[in-house]
Amino acid sequence: MIRILLAEDQALVLGAMAALLRLEADFDVVGTATNGREALDLCERLRPDIVLTDVEMPLMTGLELAAQLQERRLAAKVIVVTTFGRSGYLRRALEAGVRGYLLKDAPVDALAAAIRAVHGGGRAIAPELALESWSGGADPLTERERQVLRLAGEGRASADIARQVHLSEGTVRNYLSEAISKLGAANRVDAYRMARDAGWL
Repeated sequence: MIRILLAEDQALVLGAMAALLRLEADFDVVGTATNGREALDLCERLRPDIVLTDVEMPLMTGLELAAQLQERRLAAKVIVVTTFGRSGYLRRALEAGVRGYLLKDAPVDALAAAIRAVHGGGRAIAPELALESWSGGADPLTERERQVLRLAGEGRASADIARQVHLSEGTVRNYLSEAISKLGAANRVDAYRMARDAGWL
C-alpha cells in the first residue's frame, strides 16, 4: 500500500481528492492537513510515502514544506498539485526536492499514475510545464526578499514584517527596496504582483 498524506487548504478540493484516491486499491490516505505546518507535523507522526500538496498554503507553503521534509530527512516524496502552472513555481519546486508537479485540472488517472511513478523512484511533471519551465527567466530574488515581499503583499507594514521575521525595520525596508529594484517595479505592491505572476513567490 502507498501511504498518502494530503495537504490542501480548500475543504471541498481536499475532500474530493481524498475520496477519489481512496478508490484506488493500492492507496491508503493516512491523513489530511489544511495548512503546511499541520502537514509537516503529520509527516513527522504518520511517516507517509507520498505527500500531495498545493503551492499556496497557510502558515507554510507547499514548497517550504518540501524543503523542510528534506532538511529533516523524512522519506516522504512530495507531489505538488496546484492551479499555478507558471515556470517559476516549477523551478523552485524542483529545487526544493519536489518529485512531481501536476495541475489540478489533470485527470484522476494521471494523478494516480504520478503517485505510483514517484513512489517507484521516478518523477512526474506535467509535460506542458516541463517544456515551459526552462523558457522563463531565472528568479532574481533571494529567499529573504521573497519572504518579506510575500508579507508586504498581504498588506503588512514594514514594522509588522520586521516583528514577524525577527529583523530590524530598516533591514526589511532594504530587502523590499532591493526586490523592487531587481524587478523594476514601481513600489512594493507592484513588486509583489510581478513576482507572484512570475511564479517566484
